[in-house]
Amino acid sequence: MAVPQGTTTTGGSAPTAASQGVFGRLAGWSQRHRWGAVLLWVLVVAAITAGSQVAGSDYRNDFTLPGTDSQAATDLMERRSPAQAGDSVQIVLKDARGIGKREAGVERMLDRVRGLPGVADVRSPFADASAVSRDGTIGYATVTLDDKAQNVPKADVAGIIDTAQAAGGDGLRVEVGGDAVRGAEEEAGGSAEGAGMLAALVVLVLLFGSLVAAALPLVTALFAVGGAIGLTALASHLFTVADFTPPIMMLVGLGVGVDYALLIFFRYRDELTRGADHLAAARLALDAAGRTVFFAGCTVIIALLGLVALGLGSLQGVALAVALTVLVTMAASLVLLPALLGLFGRRIGRHVMKRAAKSEAKGREEGRRWRRLAAGVQRRPLSALLAAVVALLALSAPALGIRLGFADAGNDPAASTSRQAYDLLAEGFGPGFNGPLIVVADGDRAAGEAARRALAGADGVAAASPALPSRDGGLSTVVVFPETAPQDEGTTGLVHRLRDDVLPPLERETGAEFLVGGSTAATQDFADSVAERMPLFVAIVVGMSSLLLVLVFRSVLIPLKAALLNLLSISAALGVITLVFQEGWFGVQPGPVEAFIPVMIFAIVFGLSMDYEVFLISRIHEEWARTKDHGHAVREGLAATGKVITAAAVIMIVVFAAFVLSPNRMLQQFGLGLAVAILLDALVIRCLIVPAAMQLLGRRAWWLPAPLGRRLPEVALERPDGR
Repeated sequence: MAVPQGTTTTGGSAPTAASQGVFGRLAGWSQRHRWGAVLLWVLVVAAITAGSQVAGSDYRNDFTLPGTDSQAATDLMERRSPAQAGDSVQIVLKDARGIGKREAGVERMLDRVRGLPGVADVRSPFADASAVSRDGTIGYATVTLDDKAQNVPKADVAGIIDTAQAAGGDGLRVEVGGDAVRGAEEEAGGSAEGAGMLAALVVLVLLFGSLVAAALPLVTALFAVGGAIGLTALASHLFTVADFTPPIMMLVGLGVGVDYALLIFFRYRDELTRGADHLAAARLALDAAGRTVFFAGCTVIIALLGLVALGLGSLQGVALAVALTVLVTMAASLVLLPALLGLFGRRIGRHVMKRAAKSEAKGREEGRRWRRLAAGVQRRPLSALLAAVVALLALSAPALGIRLGFADAGNDPAASTSRQAYDLLAEGFGPGFNGPLIVVADGDRAAGEAARRALAGADGVAAASPALPSRDGGLSTVVVFPETAPQDEGTTGLVHRLRDDVLPPLERETGAEFLVGGSTAATQDFADSVAERMPLFVAIVVGMSSLLLVLVFRSVLIPLKAALLNLLSISAALGVITLVFQEGWFGVQPGPVEAFIPVMIFAIVFGLSMDYEVFLISRIHEEWARTKDHGHAVREGLAATGKVITAAAVIMIVVFAAFVLSPNRMLQQFGLGLAVAILLDALVIRCLIVPAAMQLLGRRAWWLPAPLGRRLPEVALERPDGR
């Protein structure tokens, strides 16, 4: 971000090449070769997009968790009994008169399903008494797929759904459930991204009063996001990248891209009003603002790369992809935007000067309202600080009870066949039927039967299947059905109880090894792994970011304050997510918060918050260095930056909030969390808490131990000449 200065540019003269920094010289190159720079970006993005279209993508999820019970159980089953480790689909039937009367028609339908591509085997409900409810009205057939759910083409799954539901009618309901079905039913995205871009364009037009000026930040962001998504699609052939990565890249790329370009554009507009011509204004803007944009981008990238420390396969790919998006966005802001300003600068300059003349004629003082707000905070800094902190702590409180997990079919839209199948199975066989635990006994058949008896009598267990031996007889699996639903806290407690209390004594008695696996246990293991590794991740991100702030501001208290306030805004955002998605506020289907949402929001918001921190504190520091009047410095800092911070925040908020419209629950949580965090950070923290805290700290805010000061290198965001 640019830090607006109080000095004026005389006569529109441009700085000499010797006085320019690297970003000013880069802007000068982009301007001199503006057509070439724009054409180069167009060709590169077009080539990347074409290459990704030809090569396709190979997005795949990697939820393996080495060292956990559930992963060990899966690995053991794949080695010793691969038939029991495969994915399946359930065709659920209901007839109030009893499904036995529909046997002939159901069997004909199942015969047709057996012949479909992607189907390895079909087990009829009439071949297994346990597949029919006690009252005989609900039953299910098990369709075993020939591959993992994510590898089966959606067209093949759609064929199974259509063939099965064609047998319904005349009192017979047919629904289809399973992970493969949920994947095939996912709605195409695009509406959320479009709504976000449209809202951002409206805000930019209202802000600048010109469609051309408003379009430049948006065009810059779109170029960056398009290039980054194409590169990630190509990289997915070499690395593991989760299938939910592209919409997250779009969300972050649009928000950050418009934000960075907007803040450079604000500085460009200021230079125009001070008398610089449109070419000199662009170089001056990049020379000053480019440094802060570069610092802010690096901070976000460092925070994202901190996710690698978690050691979770899927998150590592997402982190690298989003970090690449921020990197390309930063490059577009520093190279493409100056070229576009060189092409359209004259037209924009005329419009800017007209608006400036109108404001001057009306006697409007830039930053007057923000200066009054700062003065009000300064009169009662402790009261303002305590009120804002208490409000954020109140919002943060629900996060103490956050339950991490993954949405299942119970969170799907009520009209979807996967949700209908889920509800029917719960109605016919109990709520725990949709989230069975798979207990693997690595021992002889007697060990498997001993496990079945112990499991059947355990608290919280509704039923346990007979032990199913592998072909070599050395491995048995027992399917355990909890009394509670998969996302219920009782099921989480049951997983821990089986591992800690029920199975260890049995291992000592039989000499066999028992492992609790299945998707429900794996979900809990993933959530536990995230929770266990979160402190290390937070320490790495906070430590690296704080070190950068120490270098920039040569202060110990400023980075400490920034870290604490960023943590406060993030915890408040997680509290809001907990209320809406876990507790079901505003009519949302209640369920757990997606396990990786807290770490992803922390990484992105912590980096973006540093952007605003640097912007505001840099201006305060500049005024303090010039006048040594701390109160004046705080007022002028907020007056000079309040409008820019608010405008940039509004852009990101509308882009992030638009993703609440997405049909994907994970994207809804992500969009809401980012929007709330940015809202609180820009308005509550930067406009209330930071001025109050800086007023209370006074000159102590810039304290740095002398020995440390002598060893630290000088890192300046602004040119020594004040630009």
